[in-house]
Amino acid sequence: MSKAPAKSKTVKKSKPSTYRVLLVGAGGMGQAWAKNIKEHGQIDIAGWVDIKPGAAAAAIEKHELTTTRPYEDVKKALAEITPDFLVDVTVPEAHYDVTLAALAAGVPLLGEKPMADSMAHARAMVAASEKAGKLYMVSQSRAYDPNIIALTKLVRAGIGPLGILNSDFYIGAHFGGFRDEMKSVLLLDMAIHTFDAARQISGADAVSVYCEEFNPTWSWYKGDASATALFEMTGGLRYTYRGSWCSQGEQTSWQALWRAYGPNGSATWDGEAGPRGQRIVGTEGFIRKSEPIDAPVIPAPGGIAGSLREFLHALQTGDTPHGECHDNIKSLAMVFAAVQSSAAKKRVKLMDA
Repeated sequence: MSKAPAKSKTVKKSKPSTYRVLLVGAGGMGQAWAKNIKEHGQIDIAGWVDIKPGAAAAAIEKHELTTTRPYEDVKKALAEITPDFLVDVTVPEAHYDVTLAALAAGVPLLGEKPMADSMAHARAMVAASEKAGKLYMVSQSRAYDPNIIALTKLVRAGIGPLGILNSDFYIGAHFGGFRDEMKSVLLLDMAIHTFDAARQISGADAVSVYCEEFNPTWSWYKGDASATALFEMTGGLRYTYRGSWCSQGEQTSWQALWRAYGPNGSATWDGEAGPRGQRIVGTEGFIRKSEPIDAPVIPAPGGIAGSLREFLHALQTGDTPHGECHDNIKSLAMVFAAVQSSAAKKRVKLMDA
């Protein structure tokens, strides 16, 4: 991947009493976003868009949004609603068009992951954010789990720059529908969460990857639902990913199972409870003595609520949020580089993805 251009500036704004949002996408995730937006208390869903006739109107009625206007065309909605921001909860193939329409209208937006269906589209979306001078943030909702935040702090403060980072993701997910037919279903539809978490925990970016995808004989997916990948990261870190979406019994958390090692000790996280750490305190012996490291978990809104809170904070303050497009494209590049490496059966540099 080529070097990202300089970030666009987010202009600090005074906090309005109520934000007006345009919500795009009325599927299951769109309705989950509607629920969180409604519960926020200071956001009015001024308009809801879905290209399927009647879908937006049905969702509006279901969620009892009496002042929300239904639309089937996002450009028309943008022109008539003039929202304070847009939330894009469409399928990945539609993110490019929705993002460019919002930014061309001068509207900041918060979009669902993954950013785009190709690196070419992702780069164009980042460029559009720069041209408009408006915030474009991708919602990596799992990044707001208080436990992963505690793990990140533990690694940075107690262990030192990581040299080894491992994650295991094993879930037997029977979705049905389009995922059952997807190529590279694990990498394209789910791995972005784990790859972004690896960058969050380590503070490092991927340089290259060697990846192999495969599909066990018992898999109910048409495409490869399992993968192993070895990433070289900045600073010499090696990050290994092992995952499967057709492994049943003894499943991991959706947040994966983690191990991290640095010069001063180690950390583990099962993806559910708080993380654990050990700091080396001895200087002698075959196995050096270690002691536990405190890793306090501070309660905070997670998931979609966490994404929404950080996005609004960025609009109000001009601070750069997690998932800002210039940064999130680096996580997306890990996905496409892994797919490319698997297809080519060779190590791939991210600048080539």
